[in-house]
Amino acid sequence: MTEQTAILLALALPLFGAVGIALAGRVSANLREAVTLTTAGGLAWVVWGLLPGVLDGGRPSVNVAEVLPGVSIAFQVEPLGMLFAALASGLWIVNSIYSIGYMRGNKEANQTRFYAMFAISLAATMGVAFAGNLFTLFLCYEVLTLSTYPLVAHKGDEKTVRSARVYLGILLTTSIGLLLPAIIWTYSVAGTGDFTVGGILAGKIEGPAIGLLLALFVFGIGKAAVMPVHRWLPAAMVAPTPVSALLHAVAVVKAGVFTVTKVIVYIFGVDFLFATPSADWLDYAAAFTIIAASIVALRQQNLKRLLAYSTVAQLSYVVLAAAILKPLAEIGAAIHMVAHAFGKITLFFAAGVIYVASKKTELYQLRGIGHRMPITMTAFTIGALSMIGVPPTGGFVSKWYILAGAFQADNYVALMTIIVSTALNAAYFLPIIYMAWFMKEDTPPPKPHGEGPWPAVLALAITAALTIGFFLFNATALDLERQLVTELP
Repeated sequence: MTEQTAILLALALPLFGAVGIALAGRVSANLREAVTLTTAGGLAWVVWGLLPGVLDGGRPSVNVAEVLPGVSIAFQVEPLGMLFAALASGLWIVNSIYSIGYMRGNKEANQTRFYAMFAISLAATMGVAFAGNLFTLFLCYEVLTLSTYPLVAHKGDEKTVRSARVYLGILLTTSIGLLLPAIIWTYSVAGTGDFTVGGILAGKIEGPAIGLLLALFVFGIGKAAVMPVHRWLPAAMVAPTPVSALLHAVAVVKAGVFTVTKVIVYIFGVDFLFATPSADWLDYAAAFTIIAASIVALRQQNLKRLLAYSTVAQLSYVVLAAAILKPLAEIGAAIHMVAHAFGKITLFFAAGVIYVASKKTELYQLRGIGHRMPITMTAFTIGALSMIGVPPTGGFVSKWYILAGAFQADNYVALMTIIVSTALNAAYFLPIIYMAWFMKEDTPPPKPHGEGPWPAVLALAITAALTIGFFLFNATALDLERQLVTELP
């Protein structure tokens, strides 16, 4: 199989899988879930098969069609996109295992639709990861928004549908009202929208217009959740927990910060932005989002809402790292996408298992739960420590590189932001850990419970192991992203 065929197969396989899931769902739940796992495994095999070639310096590409003169649907695999695609495809397998336990354990309706839309959203994610230009990225970005809407609205009650409309409305409004004009502006001044090493805008645009164009991109990429376009993310918490895990750890939010990073590196160019005073505002916008979201998270009493605002803050770590505009920070931005994915998906998995097993959703209800659900709360503890940045977890590695980049740039805004936000992360996660392990239950539940469904517990054990494993075995990811840095002029 050629690399070009592999790219097309990575895009098509989840779509074929969605059809297979829909057909299998008419036969039996077991067959439907077997098709889901087979499709997820097949996608990971295809995507990870591209990794050796990219590590060796290859940049496989395929041009599908020219839509307008100079505007085409094209795909290319470069280091940042390779990392994102490998992450999303690998975690889809684990998320599918978890979904089997959660959806069955919670007796959710419309499970076939759930698995089919999940597959379509992964196809869109692969399109975002491998997009070779801004036009292709925009198309796949919009498909990702539309395909995840039914997942957010899955429960179908009035409150859920209302929140799902907020999700859809904010993401479509920002992308069509801000991102699309930014893309058209870029094509008009640069004559191309191709992702190019060193950027395409140097000498084509100058002065305050650079900062304005950057603002259109950053706030138009609503999935990155930079305040004030973050409200869609807490609204999406009405979705089933596997969807929350997809939104907050794997596909949607990672598509946002991935796109911001890719635009900075391949459209503006790191050196070009670093020399542009009108782009300095991005540091402050990301820093404000990190601190403000962390403070809001500190005030939450609902576990999933706390995790949602924690995600808003953690996403802007990636934006802040990219905005530092130094090689080590750019590596940190990419590595934090991985570290956050492993840690945050573990936290959401744990929250879902707690709900299925005990129906507990509020923080005060978690007193002593570590003794009833030791595997789940051990995994939660590992995920929380990674969000804080404590070794030996993946979060320590990414924060190390971001801090190193901030020192490299003498960026004291970034340094102080990371220090303060780390303290805030500890302030809202450590009390939960203490409550779960060292406090007694106020009132034992009427029906004693243990761990949740075994597929869900297995999945969160895997992601917790990955969170620690990434601290120890991160050489491949670092080698991949060092290529990104060495390519920069």
